[in-house]
Amino acid sequence: MVEYYNVCIAALYNTVFCTGIQVLYKGYNVLKKEELVFDVDLDNFESRVLQASHEKPVLVDLWAEWCSPCLVIAPVLKRFIEESEGEISLAKVEVDEGENMKLAGRYQVRGFPTVLLIEKGEELARFSGAKPLSFIHNFVDEHTS
Repeated sequence: MVEYYNVCIAALYNTVFCTGIQVLYKGYNVLKKEELVFDVDLDNFESRVLQASHEKPVLVDLWAEWCSPCLVIAPVLKRFIEESEGEISLAKVEVDEGENMKLAGRYQVRGFPTVLLIEKGEELARFSGAKPLSFIHNFVDEHTS
């Protein structure tokens, strides 16, 4: 079994940079950047989102490929995750793939994109539509402990 680690390097002026470094030891990948933005589906939602949210909050982006606002907010969410320095992750659910629409039904989503904030296995808050980066920062700060 391979375990994954996030490597942080202290640089000039006491700034810390976290980077994904893959280190192979006897053919095994022993270090890998923590995956902060990832795709989920109905089958792995429980483990990758609900269970993982007991470690740190997870934003869940319910989106569709045909949805223009979904395409607008995607890079904004990614930038937010990069700026949060590993404090929160982003799970992306393409609602038109497989049985993923059942997740939208479970959370009574009425439009796309809808972004859920999940912590300790529970939905804390949500918003719909494309929003600016400042809104997302305020949204998460307001609703997380």
